[in-house]
Amino acid sequence: MSGNGKSSTRPPSAPDDGRAPAGPPVAEATDITKRYGSTVALDHARITVRSGETHALVGRNGAGKSTLVSILTGLQPADSGEIRFSGQPAPRPSDRDAWRQQVACVYQKSTIIPQLTVAENLLINRYDRGRSGLIDWRTLRRRARDLLAVWSVDVDVDARAMDLSVEQRQFVEIARALSFGARFIILDEPTAQLDAAAIDRLFDRVRDLQNQGVTFLYISHHLQEIYEICDMVTVFRDARHIVTAPVAELPRSELVAAMTGDATALEAPRSRTAPAGSADVVLDVAALTLDGMFQDVSFQVRSGEVVGLAGSGGSGRTEVAETIVGLRAPHAGTVTVDGRHPRAGSVSAALAGGVGFVPQDRHHQGLVTGMSIADNATMTIPERLGSAGFLSTRRRDAIANTLIDELAIKTPGPDLPVSGLSGGNQQKVVMARALANDPRVLVLITPTAGVDVRSKEFLLDKVDEVAGTGTGVVVASDELDDLRICDRVLVMFQGRIVADMPSGWSDHDIVAAMEGLTVDA
Repeated sequence: MSGNGKSSTRPPSAPDDGRAPAGPPVAEATDITKRYGSTVALDHARITVRSGETHALVGRNGAGKSTLVSILTGLQPADSGEIRFSGQPAPRPSDRDAWRQQVACVYQKSTIIPQLTVAENLLINRYDRGRSGLIDWRTLRRRARDLLAVWSVDVDVDARAMDLSVEQRQFVEIARALSFGARFIILDEPTAQLDAAAIDRLFDRVRDLQNQGVTFLYISHHLQEIYEICDMVTVFRDARHIVTAPVAELPRSELVAAMTGDATALEAPRSRTAPAGSADVVLDVAALTLDGMFQDVSFQVRSGEVVGLAGSGGSGRTEVAETIVGLRAPHAGTVTVDGRHPRAGSVSAALAGGVGFVPQDRHHQGLVTGMSIADNATMTIPERLGSAGFLSTRRRDAIANTLIDELAIKTPGPDLPVSGLSGGNQQKVVMARALANDPRVLVLITPTAGVDVRSKEFLLDKVDEVAGTGTGVVVASDELDDLRICDRVLVMFQGRIVADMPSGWSDHDIVAAMEGLTVDA
């Protein structure tokens, strides 16, 4: 294998990844170059995915992963290079049916239409019609049930897609892709919104489908997932192929080094020290209860302290965090911020009371994608942007530019729509908005979901920096890397706090507590 960042000039028949050729690859991209004006999105990049494997594609935001996926799925052509499926040239760009028979992508952002039923989504534009020309709904539902049964997907075909869980929508999308005949599926950040139990079920389904001859290209920023589910890994950096290797033969430190160009480690100790026990209490959560979600949750956060709320899906950690910021109204208990009691169930009251918030899903809760970086970043501070109902764009842009600099957001200017940013930079905009009102308490829910290794490290360093100024921080997450920055971690299970762990905890102990197991002394 080659780790020098340059594409090999050897032909595809002589792979450099230690695998012996076994028939033509399911998918092969060779010498792919793609430019957008002066920006080189792919520079003679390549990847070879062989039958029956789960092949990881990893790299920092901007490495070229999304561009390669769009070319592999026929959504846009390469400027140069070649795509082949099972040894044959890729279909013409205009032949969408032929592309669907070769490859499909299940994106992080679902393409399922919420208002339609499962059956309608599965067979959209392929509905059976009777002699009258009207849709034969009975046949449609039967075909949908048969399709789901073949791929062991247990979902009601009459259910509205909007009522499905994220996990169920993903399985429906996979079944829909397989129904066209494709046996090569790209999974783009499939676990970004799943809890630990759902991730295990997804991995079980991937393994089952692998055994049935389905091949996967797996894109994720979570390196532990790569080692758990993938056979091979390809790393892109700066629009180029860096290395392809069997996962079992590539240590994590080498994988991170290939992605970043150095051996950056997320586990590196941080310079901030925990606040003294005499520090002011900036957040006091007392006997907080939301029926069906959590019960009698109490804890305090001191000035400059970072407190983790850990737990698996259904533990109540996310709901507690959302209650603190006013997204949910509790049935009992109180939230006190810096000595004041913001009105329960009111986000605006929480913001006015000194709370900053990074929500769980930046796509649906964190950003208005059609608006600019400046508008998104300053959305929480309208009173600072003008008077008498008039907006000063000069003042807005000045504040936005300061935030852009502080968060190292890669953009030509504040007027760029946030939809034009990479995932890591979009998350930085969400963080900028949370910090714009100089909060006394910062609440973050899975703050590094769906971002690359370097962006993850930057965001966690920023949390450390903010805590160093005296802000109290709550990090609600089941990502261990997110929790490592915490001075202590409160572990929730079935709606209650079951453990309070100081920094220095072991992965084994915190995961055991999250799963409701007894923690060894």
